Amino acid sequence: MSLVVNDLAVRVGSKRLVEGISFTATAERPLTILGETGAGKSLIAQAIMGALPTGLISSGEVHLDEKRIDILPRRDREALWGRKISMLPQEPWRALDPLMRNAVQVAETHVELSGRSWTDALSRARESLSALGLRAPAMAGRPGTLSGGMAQRVAFSAASAAGAGVLLADEPTKGLDPALCQDVVGLLKGFVDAGGILVTITHDVSVAMALGGDAIILRAGEIVESGPVDRVLGAPQSAYGRELVSADPSNWPDFPTAVDSVRAESVLSAENLSIARAGRTLVQGLTFSMQAGARVAVSGPSGLGKTTLVDTLAGLIPPSQGRVSRLGRAQSRFAIQKLYQDPPAAFPPHVPLHLGFEDLERRHAIPAGRIANLIERLGLTLDMLQRRPAEVSGGELQRLALARVLALRPAAILADEPTSRLDPVTQRAVMEMITEVAAETETAILLVTHNVLIANHWADRTIHLEQYATSVDQAA
Repeated sequence: MSLVVNDLAVRVGSKRLVEGISFTATAERPLTILGETGAGKSLIAQAIMGALPTGLISSGEVHLDEKRIDILPRRDREALWGRKISMLPQEPWRALDPLMRNAVQVAETHVELSGRSWTDALSRARESLSALGLRAPAMAGRPGTLSGGMAQRVAFSAASAAGAGVLLADEPTKGLDPALCQDVVGLLKGFVDAGGILVTITHDVSVAMALGGDAIILRAGEIVESGPVDRVLGAPQSAYGRELVSADPSNWPDFPTAVDSVRAESVLSAENLSIARAGRTLVQGLTFSMQAGARVAVSGPSGLGKTTLVDTLAGLIPPSQGRVSRLGRAQSRFAIQKLYQDPPAAFPPHVPLHLGFEDLERRHAIPAGRIANLIERLGLTLDMLQRRPAEVSGGELQRLALARVLALRPAAILADEPTSRLDPVTQRAVMEMITEVAAETETAILLVTHNVLIANHWADRTIHLEQYATSVDQAA
């Protein structure tokens, strides 16, 4: 069994996004594709599936079990989805029905694609979700009640439900804490051990090393290096390969202290704060304050309540106990801004991006050129604003969301996992850029992250949420 890709290219209009991609993936050797955000990694998977966004065109050949599938009629190609070839998408919110309960939509895949009885399907769905670390409340809830990492696990369970022999896993460990990353890597290795063909897209070098097999490093839509993973990542030959490996957060220097906490004006405080989701208390007794220009990190494993804390501080949900106070210049209406963990939730899906930014400029009288400057500082190009949200990568969309928030020059930004979709090189550059802009505008930043290394190197102060947790709630 094999998946063979020959001279694959993806274009939008006359613009080349991916060019000349060729590889062979077999059951014996998993393949991992790494590279910078926006390099075209997800487009490769979408082109293989025949599921590119509207307006994007692919060329080249895709062979599955020596049968060319890229020339099949769309109905015949879609008949392969889930049964022969399956894809775990980068953004779980695009894969899950927001109105269906989590276990039910995994069970539906078993029914529709495998023909199982509903009782058997629901039992299998609960079993697979339990193996991924979700408890009964999460299974009974809907996607909107889950953290990003938990939603990813539900999507993984659905993608693998019908026993497809080929799995295209697009950032399968994104948003997960280290322990759950290891669990998902174990599941992927189990898929390979059972004879499946695995193509994984990730920016996490450690995931690629753990999976083994072969690796491709992609940049600007082209392959810059390929071969056995231990050689490509252990001793990269290309300049970009070396840069990618060396940009791991463990190698970051400490960022300089942002503010004098004694003299700076406080902008946001929490007093004896308790937070809850779906009637269940997650965190209690939390007290802290943020000064103008300060950098505070909140760390903790998935499901602990980090996103719920951000929503409470932003005023989106009330605290179950205690008080959140806006102080000084943070008292104005738009002075506290939330940067969402899952950027698709923050953009209307059918509206070209430029219309949203133009509306933002009008509504808030933002000076001409400020947004364009921020977009370029974040390593993006203005021409991508002509696309819709689904037509850019998750990492690019997250940086556009960051530019939109920074353009308002708020007193405080509540950033929920803002770098979880970014490759190491872009991740470090974005954190440096956030730090620079925050210093220029005296904007306080609360960074939610499961990556303790980022928290330790970047923040003036880190709040370890485990110290205030009542339990790890799988619906948080």
